[in-house]
Amino acid sequence: MLKQVADGVWVRQSEWVWSNAVVVRGEGGLTLVDPGIGGADLNQLADDVDRLGLPVVAGFSTHPHWDHLLWHSRFGDVPRYATSAAAQAAGEARERAQAMAAESASDIPLELIGLLTPLPADGGPVPGEVIEHEAHAVGHAAIFLPDRGVLVAGDMLSDVLIPLLDPRRPDQLTAYETALDRLGEAAGRVDVVIPGHGAVAEGPEVAARLTADRAYLDALRQGKEPADTRLAQDWLSGPHQSNLKQARTSS
Repeated sequence: MLKQVADGVWVRQSEWVWSNAVVVRGEGGLTLVDPGIGGADLNQLADDVDRLGLPVVAGFSTHPHWDHLLWHSRFGDVPRYATSAAAQAAGEARERAQAMAAESASDIPLELIGLLTPLPADGGPVPGEVIEHEAHAVGHAAIFLPDRGVLVAGDMLSDVLIPLLDPRRPDQLTAYETALDRLGEAAGRVDVVIPGHGAVAEGPEVAARLTADRAYLDALRQGKEPADTRLAQDWLSGPHQSNLKQARTSS
């Protein structure tokens, strides 16, 4: 079920990698951020949204990875936005995203994956400030809602995911450090951070997330093995080794 974490901001978490769908109330209605994951999840999210009694006016994808490109017809035929770079990347990789979705979850409306349009300069119906950066994925963006004290962080600032560097792009270590600096400025003004995966951070945990990610990157930069409790998850071994390789290349 949707959990309200601030005024006009709700979160629903899926079992699949603790994925968070975010619902944000704006002036004209609701914006759905990264809705997912499986068909049952999407249907249940639609039920939850119906109970709010407000129309869905837009979607927003924080970045062009398949699990952040999903949609369901019950949300309506409304614009689905991303940054210009993310929208272009999603369009170019749409068939690959559909194939990955079909392999990873069931009953996803594959025909609706990745149908994004660039966010207009004025933000359109998407509330808050969009903070674009180059970490993790092309055109990655967070949504900063200073009036609600919330930062919707996409695949950043997670308690379950280590920083995941994009192995296809150069010097992601620096890009990630720069992104954390930008997000840190916003995080210093909020009480709630919603990651794409994992628990919502509230209060002192917000600063702790930034500290953990910076410590992980600092260890990579120094050629050391990070002392990070998130690495206890076996499935992160592959991404971590990829990060180590990238860090060696960047140094």
